[in-house]
This record gives sequence, structure tokens and C-alpha cells, in this order.
Amino acid sequence: MTNLLSDLLVLDLTRALAGPHAAMMFGDLGARVIKVETPGTGDDSRGWGPPFVGPENQPESTYFMSCNRNKESVTADLKSDEGKELLTRLVERADVLMENFRTGVLDRLGFGVDRLHEINPRLVIMSITGFGHDGPEGGRAGYDQIAQGEAGLMSLTGPSPEEPTKVGVPIGDLLAGMYGAFGVLAALHERETTGRGRVVRTSLLASVVGVHAYQGTRWTVAHQVPHGSGNHHSAIAPYGLFHTADAPIQIACGSDGLWRRLSGLLGIEDERFAGNRDRVVLREELTELMEKALRADSAESWLARLAELGVPAGKVRTLDDVYGWEQTLSQGLLIDVEHPSVGPVQLPGPPLRFDDNPYAGGREEHLPPPRLGEHDESVRAWLAEP
Repeated sequence: MTNLLSDLLVLDLTRALAGPHAAMMFGDLGARVIKVETPGTGDDSRGWGPPFVGPENQPESTYFMSCNRNKESVTADLKSDEGKELLTRLVERADVLMENFRTGVLDRLGFGVDRLHEINPRLVIMSITGFGHDGPEGGRAGYDQIAQGEAGLMSLTGPSPEEPTKVGVPIGDLLAGMYGAFGVLAALHERETTGRGRVVRTSLLASVVGVHAYQGTRWTVAHQVPHGSGNHHSAIAPYGLFHTADAPIQIACGSDGLWRRLSGLLGIEDERFAGNRDRVVLREELTELMEKALRADSAESWLARLAELGVPAGKVRTLDDVYGWEQTLSQGLLIDVEHPSVGPVQLPGPPLRFDDNPYAGGREEHLPPPRLGEHDESVRAWLAEP
């Protein structure tokens, strides 16, 4: 089961986060991923920090490390003849090429879609843009926080409509990478029948709109404009964060049956809260009554009692707590790699597991994020082989 995609070669021409995350997903599953970077500077995220780790004369960005494991790095100036020749030879052998340049950049470099398919008709091309490759604003540069705002996500997040808030990770980038990887796998499946590759396109805008879920249909169907409602669900109650005597906990009552269990535990016997619709309308009063009861005891005590009743509840953990949690470790969500200049490091691991295989992603050994140009010689030597 190890290395499920080991027969694939992926060319990663992307930088920052969306594209690198998509390429890393393939590397995690065993594909050979060759990252093509600009000489001297490399991927933009190599300079994003602090924090940086490693020797002072060769600092490594932890941001870059987050999305570039299981890759090789080669440098090439794609505006030069040597760089164009190197990319041509790589395209000849590749199954997938991933890029997130602004619309038209690859064409100006001489590697538009027609040229890439002339070199390799079986090539699957994944293109990620900020707002789409066409349309009235198709040429806009895309950065995650800009897209979170433009795609409505910030208006749904935060304590109130007056305080739109970004998500704590670049979720638009990450979703675009995931959608892109999913599309590439579909195109590779189609290629088994047609023998030809195709172009897969997504964008930060599309990825965020694609996860609007029930908030989207609140507008498209019910014509309600959703706004931020803090740490409480807009359509279910009680479902959110509540304060106890010493720490906040989260409680999720997704059914009236769960509410009856919780209301009995908290001593809230009030028929006004019998149905979910009623509880949503009376959310503020309900929250006040619940927190009055919850403040009588500690978070740990309440969590134990809620677990005994089968009412979904949980802590609010910091990341140091998450990565030290036995459940996290049991799922293979931390991997150990030996970085050539930093030494042994732990990285967040792949989120997939497969049956009869204890390794995250099905891969027993993971490669550390590469140093800039670390594989210049080995990749060029491989290309020179007959």
C-alpha cells in the first residue's frame, strides 16, 4: 500500500501556499515531485518569517517547511535558454505540471497550454489563480486574505457584522490546493481512457465560494445575508463555545434529544427551548442560562459528565497541546524528518491513512522540505540518462 502514486512525476512550478500544498499532497502519496524555483531566491515563502531555523548563514523558513515536504528542488531561470530547455525536458517526462502564475505568464515564457501539450500530449496541467483565469477581473493577483474578504468568508467570521475576521490559517490557499489536487486526480483517471491530458483550473475565489455550504444557500435560496455570529452556530443551538469556572468548552447539540440530555444535566427545564428553532431565536437568553450553570464547576468536570451522557463537547486547545495530545499522535499526524541543514525536525503529517497501513499517507519515509537547488545536480544527471 505504500507510495500509492509512485508512478507519477509532478512538476511544481508554484510558490507561496496554494500550489505547493497541492503538490505536497501528491508527494505525500508517493509521487515524485520536482519543484522548479527561481535561482537565488526560490519560492517566495522561503523568505516569509520569522520564525526561521537552522544556521544563521542558511536560515530556513518554517512557513516554507509547512508545504514543501516530499519534494526535490531544482533551480532554473525560465526566461533563459538553459531554463527553457530544462523545463522542456522535464515536461517530456512529467504526468502533471502545477502552476499558479498570473494569467498569461506561462504563455509569455513560451509554455502556453498548446505548447505544453505539443511537448507532452498526456500532461495534466493544474492552474490556480486568485480570481479565475478569465472574467472581468481574471487578471487580479491573488493573496489569501484578499480572497477571504472578496469571497465573503470574512463577513461570516468574527464576533459581529462590524468586525469581519479572517480565518487563522490561509484557508483559501489551502482549499484551492485541495480542490486542485482533486481535479488533477480526476483528469489522470480520464487520461486512462483518452490517453490525453487536460487543464484543471481553480482559484482562491472559487475555493472559498465552494465551501460556503449552508451559508451560501441562506442567500441563494432564502435571500438572507449571513453575518458573523461569533463562536455560535447560526442555525443550531446550543452549538458553540461556553464558559465554565476555569476555561471555555464547546458543546454541540445537533438534535432535540441531545438538548434534553443537556438541559437535564444543567437544570434548565423550560419548554420555550424545546425545539431547535426556538433555541436559535432565544440564543442569547439560552446562552446566559447555560453559562450561569456551567460556571459552577470546572471544564474538566463538565467534559467528563457530558461524555458520560453522550453530549458532544470538547476543549479549546492551543497548538502545543494539540501536538502533544495522544489522539493526535495516534493518527500519525506528526512525522520525523532529517533536514540537511536544520537536523531532525517534526512536521505536521499527511491527514490520510489507508487500511492495513500504519503510515500517514501510506508512505513509510518522508523527505524533508528541500534546500533551494538541493537537487540541481541529481535531477540534471537523471535527465541526461538515455
